[in-house]
Amino acid sequence: MSYPRLNIDCYKIHHNAQLLINQLAKKNISVTPVTKVCLGHPVIAKILIDAGAKMFADSRVENIKRMADSGISIPKMLIRTPMLSQAAHVVKYCDISLNSEIKVIEKLSQAASHLNLNHGIIIMVELGDLREGVMPERVINFMRKVVSLPNITIRGIGTNLACRYGIAPDDEKMKLLSELVDEAESDLGIKLDVISGGNSASINWALDNVERTRINNLRLGEAIFLGCVPAEQAPIKGLYTDAITLSAEVIEAKVKPTFPWGERGINAFGEKEYVKDRGAVAQAILALGRQDVCVTGLKSPDGIRVVSSCSDHLIVEAPNASLTVGEKVTFALEYSAFLASMSSASVDKVFNN
Repeated sequence: MSYPRLNIDCYKIHHNAQLLINQLAKKNISVTPVTKVCLGHPVIAKILIDAGAKMFADSRVENIKRMADSGISIPKMLIRTPMLSQAAHVVKYCDISLNSEIKVIEKLSQAASHLNLNHGIIIMVELGDLREGVMPERVINFMRKVVSLPNITIRGIGTNLACRYGIAPDDEKMKLLSELVDEAESDLGIKLDVISGGNSASINWALDNVERTRINNLRLGEAIFLGCVPAEQAPIKGLYTDAITLSAEVIEAKVKPTFPWGERGINAFGEKEYVKDRGAVAQAILALGRQDVCVTGLKSPDGIRVVSSCSDHLIVEAPNASLTVGEKVTFALEYSAFLASMSSASVDKVFNN
């Protein structure tokens, strides 16, 4: 078996997805699983469909095409604002896309007309995290420019929170989004059927909310795969937090000093970290590096501490655990580590039922 190895527990992913879909359905909120972190892998897509998914979301057209080519036929939503250069591919492979630029929507309209297709769009609203979105006071006028475009249907509006600055969803922000829906439907005479209240960071708000709301959709990735709320890294009750783990092999195990010697400059990544002389310690090197994973997103097992890394080596200290060459160490992952290791061609992906 090859290492480093990403261990993907299909049963736990199915459990997490099904539980979230069922719980949020009680709030009249649908779940659109986000497949970008697993690159639209068909195995995971089929697990999610079996758990009740009715639509997928992804940020890359290539991932959406991968699912379509593998026979995944349920609707697919592109959640990154389309590139002008990809308009034809977006219309061909994506049923819906999230948008915040008139120029892009006009290009999608042209591409859809040329291909004799209809393309749905969700207009993104900026609610404070300062990533994508039209400012709230400009949304209605923005939509007026879109409603007459041929082969384009406004399916709804949405927002994104917690990704750039960690701005959390709350009652005030969701109320504003709901009011914009009411205003748009009244002023423009249209019906909006997808009101997307954000990502995994919105779960606690959605489950706790008791007020009237038009929010009827969430786009969930991290909650399904890692069982936690992103902003707080807090486990979600009833979900597995270890559906995805990463195992790496020890390639050196020695007792070494903690303080380097010789003339010292910056390392290969332009860093010069503070080092304290702590005497000799039990150090191990794992065949895993920054080319394979976001090291800061690794959660070490008890008794093992990550102390340094470079492209291909992960240095750990294990004063109370006698690591040996050939031994495997398994890490739990934060989202950043899962995303990077899933994207690395050097990391083996193993699906366990």
